[in-house]
Amino acid sequence: MAQFTLYNKHNAPPSNDITRVDCDHVPLCSANDVQLRFLVPDDLTEVRQLCQEWFPIDYPLSWYEDITSSTRFFALAAVYNLAIIGLIVAEIKPYRNVNKEDKGILPDSMGRTADVGYILSLGVHRSHRRNGIGSLLLDALMNHLTTVERHSVKAIFLHTLTTNQPAIFFYEKRRFTLHSFLPYYYNIRGKGKDGFTYVNYINGGHPPWTLLDHIKHYATKVRHTSTLCVWMASRVQQVVRWFYHKLLMRFNFIE
Repeated sequence: MAQFTLYNKHNAPPSNDITRVDCDHVPLCSANDVQLRFLVPDDLTEVRQLCQEWFPIDYPLSWYEDITSSTRFFALAAVYNLAIIGLIVAEIKPYRNVNKEDKGILPDSMGRTADVGYILSLGVHRSHRRNGIGSLLLDALMNHLTTVERHSVKAIFLHTLTTNQPAIFFYEKRRFTLHSFLPYYYNIRGKGKDGFTYVNYINGGHPPWTLLDHIKHYATKVRHTSTLCVWMASRVQQVVRWFYHKLLMRFNFIE
């Protein structure tokens, strides 16, 4: 798909808040007549209305103010006929700052210096679903996080309701793997709902080793060592035979 430049809502240069989110590192692709651009403060009312329609969680007004103005977030919108039909909101942060329930995503040795990307929201308007809009937004984030400048980001993760089968299928199809089960993680209309954590490892990141991983690792080492020992024994045997042959020749034991 062809690339195109960042689209701005008012056909004017992006504000400083938007350009500081490494916009030039995000390859933006066109799917039919859909354009991608970063959220701006004027989007607050529209974004709030869409999120209230899409998600069962009630976000506070301050959250909408943050994602439409703060450089802390990667907040990208898909626009069709000047209306927002999809958006993705993510945050890049040091792994040491993640919540307790997400501490097992990376090994401790890697997590000391690594960053992670956390997808807070990804939604598409009902009338435009199954047209690749969600994939377009997710690909833009993935491309942004796999640049040289973002090599410290070792994983992208998210939380979703265990009952949200369309979202689970969407992420599993895009190489996200189930990491953990979170009982009563969500509070929706006063009721506790279970959640899942899904993770996609990038830039050389990987999950902590399990006991089985350690067994496989040492088994491979033993197998490699055994093969090396057999090879060395064979070489020593050849040297001994050669030396013995030369010794016999020297004392004329062989005609």
